Amino acid sequence: MHASVGDRLVVKGRQVGQVVRDGEILAVRHADGTPPYLVRWEDTGHESLVYPGPDATVQHFVHEANEANEAGVSSP
Repeated sequence: MHASVGDRLVVKGRQVGQVVRDGEILAVRHADGTPPYLVRWEDTGHESLVYPGPDATVQHFVHEANEANEAGVSSP
């Protein structure tokens, strides 16, 4: 699993009736994007250090810095 700051971590419930949790990845501890991640959970606003399990996925997004680099614009 690999992620970048700004991606979303989605954790599916393991049992019927459990809610799906998602949160924004605020920090990645390793340069290669591997866990753990500092995540702010959407439902509570709580921030926690997460080592995602097999029930978790990362939703990747194009980030502003990447868009600026591709357009040849330097970011502040």
